[in-house]
Amino acid sequence: MQVLTTGEQTEPVRVTELDGLRQYAVAQEAEVLAVTEALKLQDALPDVAALSLAGILAKLEVIVGADRDIGDPTDFPWPHIASVVRDLKAITGDLPLYQSDRSATRADVARHLKQATQLVEPLEVEKATTHVRQAATQFAEASIFPKPAEKPAEFSKSSRRRRAR
Repeated sequence: MQVLTTGEQTEPVRVTELDGLRQYAVAQEAEVLAVTEALKLQDALPDVAALSLAGILAKLEVIVGADRDIGDPTDFPWPHIASVVRDLKAITGDLPLYQSDRSATRADVARHLKQATQLVEPLEVEKATTHVRQAATQFAEASIFPKPAEKPAEFSKSSRRRRAR
């Protein structure tokens, strides 16, 4: 993944269409799991006490940053909160840049991908089973042989002649 491996250039891997669909489904599930985890942290924010102006500023940064996906950012109270963030930055200075630990990020990504794979694989098995059932049903319906009572009359006449001989 390019985001996690700065400086390393890798060649794209060719995948078949089915494998690509599977990988896409796993990636979607992993994204949902990661967003859910981020939302849990965001929901816990009100219970965390800030111990400094920098802590207050950090909490406000999370709140303002979370609004990027919600409605209209020009609506009350967002401009007012953004104003408070600017004021705090003017007084305390900007927050130091956070350098994340790539090993922790890689471990999180691996965990989310593993969970997503565990969620997607049973769906694939169920889909394959359903497909096999449908194919078998269609085959069985198409290959129904006529019952003896439904034999055409011409066959019945010829068999009576043989019995009479």
